[in-house]
Amino acid sequence: MSIVLKISMVIILLASFFSLYRLIKGPTFFDRVLTVNLIGTKVVVLLVLIDFLYDRPEFVDISLAYALINFVGTIAILKLKEKGRLD
Repeated sequence: MSIVLKISMVIILLASFFSLYRLIKGPTFFDRVLTVNLIGTKVVVLLVLIDFLYDRPEFVDISLAYALINFVGTIAILKLKEKGRLD
């Protein structure tokens, strides 16, 4: 089981590195925001896989908090781009 988790982690890390290309070369601002959100989601999945691999349940709480921060940050950036302010 642990070999499957480790292989999954490597595949997700490789996919994150491929996403960095889109972050750097993204033609529009929205492509870059979407890529940052995608990488943040992959980090959440990696944290959950680390939880299963090392049997550390606190990583689930950390990943949920990180997912919430990722979502709120994405919404704030898009609102700032649209209206020019955050209120």
